[in-house]
Amino acid sequence: MIKLSSRVKALKPSATLAVDAKAKALKEQGVDVINLSAGEPDFDTPQAIKEACIQALKEGLTKYTPTPGILSLRKTICEKIKVDYGLDYAPEEVIVCSGAKQAIFNLLLALVDPGDEVLILSPYWVSYPEMVVCAGGYPKIVKANYEKNFEPDLEELERAISPRTVGLILNSPSNPTGLIYSKAFLEKVAILMERYNLWAISDDIYDKLRFDLAKPENILSVAPHLKNRVFMVNGVSKTYAMTGWRIGWALGPKEVISACAKVQGQSTSHATSFAQKGAEAALKMPDEEIRPMLEAFARRAKLLSQGLKEIPWLDFIEPQGAFYLFLKVSSYYGKKTPEGKEISDSLSFSEYLLEEAKVAVVPGVAFGDDEFVRLSYATSEENLQRACKRIKEALAKLS
Repeated sequence: MIKLSSRVKALKPSATLAVDAKAKALKEQGVDVINLSAGEPDFDTPQAIKEACIQALKEGLTKYTPTPGILSLRKTICEKIKVDYGLDYAPEEVIVCSGAKQAIFNLLLALVDPGDEVLILSPYWVSYPEMVVCAGGYPKIVKANYEKNFEPDLEELERAISPRTVGLILNSPSNPTGLIYSKAFLEKVAILMERYNLWAISDDIYDKLRFDLAKPENILSVAPHLKNRVFMVNGVSKTYAMTGWRIGWALGPKEVISACAKVQGQSTSHATSFAQKGAEAALKMPDEEIRPMLEAFARRAKLLSQGLKEIPWLDFIEPQGAFYLFLKVSSYYGKKTPEGKEISDSLSFSEYLLEEAKVAVVPGVAFGDDEFVRLSYATSEENLQRACKRIKEALAKLS
């Protein structure tokens, strides 16, 4: 028997990918499953982006690129950040990665020593704690306050800070809640960062998917003086429906970005050459080009919210962005299925919906809150209406 490392033994598999795979497997068997678990837009990548990639292939851009990414793409990222956030970055302060996930992974490997604590606000994206663990750190979870739009109490956040705490991870609009942190909350987080000399990774992957159509915002929007200790992470996956292209990036102080390049140079080397040209074309597109997709997500959020409001004992806060709704289902815990099986947590609730309603959702325990499940409305309005009807009928059978 080959011995596995303690590192990999400590890692949990991605719950979102697991549920999505199970739903797709059932579909392949001919089961009419409505998949509300997928974390990717159901729109196709815009044609102009595809054409830019095809042209790059025709021109022979099929060789190695510099580890941090093609210079023209890094310049374009800097220009986009200047337009969206009013911040000045140089190409040397940018690294292009194989998705925003790798960008975060690189940063954590560059910033975290064994035993270092990284604050993670719950509910969180499923991979944050596991990536901290993989970097040798300790993910310190700070519970958010549902009654305050999932913003943690600042007193509790400060109490979580210890001499071993080095930084925190922020994500807004949020996966899984679909909510946006208020400026007041971010201002208070900025004060704590200064007080305790912390850095922050700002995961901005959904920053343009805001239903209020406002410009993107993150902690640097309220505290630009913290630019030397905030790392902005983004990519083309969500905004431009390019999940499979695997292009993301990180921006920050040159010395840390150089360290990330060291890590990446010994792992994936660089992001796919011709896909980088597709990303460059995406960032040069006018924001109006993505408006129809954003408006569709906003309509779907309303439609899903209306359908769920008709089901007893469910609770939620209407999403403000991204394409997720975090549904509080714990009022159904303790009830039993027609077969006599008890619904005891978010996992058994999700399993019941998949088996009885043929609707796939992700259990909230994967995001750090077992009272909830996550629904993705990156699917058609017809599917959302059908899903609400099925969920209502399935929950009515519980006793």
